[in-house]
Amino acid sequence: MSIAPNRPRGRSWLVGAGLFLAVHGEALLRQPRFYLTGLFWLIVGKRVRGRNQLSALIGSSRLAYLLWVARHEAKNWPAPGPTAEAVSIVVVIDARFAPEQLAQTLQSLAHAGQMDSVIVIGGPSARLLVGDAPHRLPLRWVGELVDLFQDLQRNAGAWLFMLDAGDCLAPGALMLVAAAAQDSSTISYGDDDLIDRRGRRYDPHFKPDWNSELFRYHDYLSGAAAIRLDSAVLGSLPPLGNPDWIGALTRTAVDLAANPPRHIHHILVHRRARPHPAAPPMQGPEIETPPTVSVIIPTRNQLELLKICLQGLQQSNYPVLDCIIIDNGSDDPATIAFLDKLDAPFYRVLRQPGPFNYSALNNAAVAEARGEFLCFLNNDVSMIGQDWLMYLISQARGERVGAVGARLLYPDGTIQHAGVVLGVGGGAGHAHRGQDPNEPGYFLRASLPQFVSAVTGACMVVRREKFLAVGGFDQDCFPVAFNDVDLCLKLNARGWQTFYEPRAELIHHESKSRGTDHSGEKKARFAGELARLKERWHTDRQVDPYHHPALSRFSEQFVIGL
Repeated sequence: MSIAPNRPRGRSWLVGAGLFLAVHGEALLRQPRFYLTGLFWLIVGKRVRGRNQLSALIGSSRLAYLLWVARHEAKNWPAPGPTAEAVSIVVVIDARFAPEQLAQTLQSLAHAGQMDSVIVIGGPSARLLVGDAPHRLPLRWVGELVDLFQDLQRNAGAWLFMLDAGDCLAPGALMLVAAAAQDSSTISYGDDDLIDRRGRRYDPHFKPDWNSELFRYHDYLSGAAAIRLDSAVLGSLPPLGNPDWIGALTRTAVDLAANPPRHIHHILVHRRARPHPAAPPMQGPEIETPPTVSVIIPTRNQLELLKICLQGLQQSNYPVLDCIIIDNGSDDPATIAFLDKLDAPFYRVLRQPGPFNYSALNNAAVAEARGEFLCFLNNDVSMIGQDWLMYLISQARGERVGAVGARLLYPDGTIQHAGVVLGVGGGAGHAHRGQDPNEPGYFLRASLPQFVSAVTGACMVVRREKFLAVGGFDQDCFPVAFNDVDLCLKLNARGWQTFYEPRAELIHHESKSRGTDHSGEKKARFAGELARLKERWHTDRQVDPYHHPALSRFSEQFVIGL
């Protein structure tokens, strides 16, 4: 079975052209109006709008990955060559449960790169296959885990790459591991895809850089990682009876590592199966001594929206609240009367007339806030359950955590916000927008607590001390748009990483209270704020560490970039 043949250049071009036509033809047939609208925007010069329209449609095609492979992979295979320092690599293949698939794994090692030894663990049938394998491979067979672990003790300092029988190393995979081994990390991991019985590749996992919180719910390293066999790892080998010893050893190495695992942005392994993400439990968190939270809500008229928001806030099970409503020049008599009658001291109304400047309004309210934590909340947000704020505060209390954001849904139930991805459209976009929250989406990412680059200010919690330490919202450069992204990136730069908590779930009637940015004046203002975001944070050039270079920068869906 051949996984990634090196086709002649002319044939590769023909295959790529055929796949290109097939992908676009499928997209046109699947959603003709959507496809043609995107094509129209491209023709009239609206490149960003056109690519945004088409990227999710094309990138989600069942043939998209094959087209991506034809375009990118062959020319990106690593060229053989010496590394700066000799690296010892030991490959271990667990053939105890699928010895009949061992031959495919052994075949893949021929083009994977230099290795010091290959150890196969398995029964008598695996031993026979080892005896029949090509002699150029430095093969050894062991019958039990105890024998393997004794062997590993003799390879102290080497890098260990563990595979299940049937999984295949990609060409040049170990060359990439050797190159990555030159830094101080003790774990390197790569991307992977799946293969069927005929060796056809599908379902790639283009992974984020190291995300310790995401790893709690999704082991995306095991089976595609190299681990340095230092004394700490060798002294903490998993129990002999553990059938998932590869996963157990990987998790142990992560716990012991002094530096975060290094991500190799290449497909390293073609796999028969991989660990599945597991959604976290939904029981509400308990906080022994809940800190005071100042909830800050800007509003202007829109009385019915505000009433729904405040009703949800009152029904929250969070016990210590201080609510500041910023009245940005309401002139509706009913709204004014309602605000005048709000109960003090739970509600305080801060009168701030004048042009809408989200950053200035919230900064003014922070100066009046009494809480240890701040909760910035749009007036067009309504609550689904009672424990949303408890979830957010439980995460925001973390020493390394900065801003914490919730999962926001549109009124139709689809996702409006599941974290923010930098670089989408050159600026930033809401991750997984439009996805059904009951669908897994991209490896269940929209449903898993995790570190992200930014979250929306429509529902954001942050410790007041940290907010003030970075200067709050930038009311001069980002009066309306991207102020939340800028704040999160300032916090990240100080070592307080932004966090996404999907168990805090609310409904967001996006921009109902202030409208959209489609008028001429608003479009000009938005363009200026986008330009300042690019200038300050290079969002048009940098790759979000929790996204991937192979994923589309023109889609808020996590789809392959074509």
